[in-house]
Amino acid sequence: MSSTPVIGLVGSQGAYGRWLRQFFEQRMQLPVIGFDPVDPASESLDHVLDAADVLLFTAPIRHTVSIIDDCVARSAGRERGRLWLDITSIKQAPVAAMCRSQADVVGLHPMTAPPKSPTLKGRVLVVCEARLDHWRDWLAKLLAALEAEVVRIDAEHHDRAMTLVQAMVHATHLAQAAVVRSHATSLGPPSSLLPMRTAAFEMDHAIVTRILSLNPQIYEDIQFDNPHVPEMLDRLADELTTLRDLVRSGGEAARKAFRTRFLHDSHDAYGTEVLGEGNHAFERIAYLLADLLETPSLALHLPDDRSGSLRALLEVFERHGVSLSSIHSSRTPAGEVHFRFGFAADQDRAALDAVVRDIEASAIGRMID
Repeated sequence: MSSTPVIGLVGSQGAYGRWLRQFFEQRMQLPVIGFDPVDPASESLDHVLDAADVLLFTAPIRHTVSIIDDCVARSAGRERGRLWLDITSIKQAPVAAMCRSQADVVGLHPMTAPPKSPTLKGRVLVVCEARLDHWRDWLAKLLAALEAEVVRIDAEHHDRAMTLVQAMVHATHLAQAAVVRSHATSLGPPSSLLPMRTAAFEMDHAIVTRILSLNPQIYEDIQFDNPHVPEMLDRLADELTTLRDLVRSGGEAARKAFRTRFLHDSHDAYGTEVLGEGNHAFERIAYLLADLLETPSLALHLPDDRSGSLRALLEVFERHGVSLSSIHSSRTPAGEVHFRFGFAADQDRAALDAVVRDIEASAIGRMID
C-alpha cells in the first residue's frame, strides 16, 4: 500500500464525480485519475486499472454491475492488495460484483446529493464493509476526512432499508405530484396552491420540486433496480387502498377502524420519544420556512471568511439600533456562505438603509438582496 495512494474514479464524472475529485485532491491531497465512458478525453480504463491503488465506481445504478464485472475481467488479478469502493444507492449487487475481484471491498452510500460544502459534515454515510484486509487504517482516515455521520450495516440490510428511506419517500412524492397535476384544470398549477399552504404542504412541495429538479435517472433506478421495492410498493398500495375504502364507506365503524389502524397503532409503533423528537424537528423547520419569508430582510456574503467577521457585521446593526428577528446561513453552488437577516415588520427603513451604506462602505460584506 502506497503512503500516497492514487485514486481512480470509474464511471460518470458528473456532479458526484467532480465533487469526489475535488475532495480527494484538495482535502486529502491525493492524485486522482479517472475513466468516463462518455468522455473521450478521460484516461483509458486499462490505465486507471493499472495505476489506481483505490478504485471508486461512480457509475449510474443500472450500469454499475456491468462496469465492475468488466473491471474484474480486465484487471485479471492486478487488483490484489488494492481497495475497491462504490457510491451506488443500491449495495447488494455492486458489492457482490466487487467481491468477484481479489481487492479489498467496501460499499459506500452518501445519503445526499453532492453537497455544496467540501465535506459530508452533517450528512449520513452508509458503509457496507465486505472484505477489508489491507486498507482498514486508510479507510478510517477517509471516513474521518469526509466528516460524515457513519452508519455501518451489511449490504442486504441497506437495500431493504432504502426501500423505505428512499424508494417509498420518492414514490409517495411522485404520486403526490401526479395527483396535484391531475387537478390543474380545476384548481390551477401547483404554484397556485402555495398561497394556501400549510407547513406540511410546503415541505412536501419542496421535496417534490427537489426530486423533479435533479437527475431523473437516479430516481428511476432507485425504483427499478432495488429488488425489494416491489414488495414495499405492494404494501404502500394496500394501505392507501384500505384508507380509501374506509373513507368511502364512512360511518362510525369506518372512522374507528381508521383511528385504530392509521393513528393509534402507528402512534404506539413509533413511541413517545421518537414522536416528540420528530414533532420538534417539524416545528423547527416550520419556523425556518416562516423566517425565510420574513420582510423586511437583507441577504449578504461575508467575503472575509475569518473568525470575528460576523461579529463585526453584527456591530453595524447594533450601532444603528437595528434588532434582528432571525438570522440564517446557506451555501451557494460556488461554495460562498450567504447570510439572511430578518427584521420586524415595523423596523425603521431609514436605519436599515444606513446599515446597508455602512456595510458597503466598510466592505465587511457584499449585499446580495
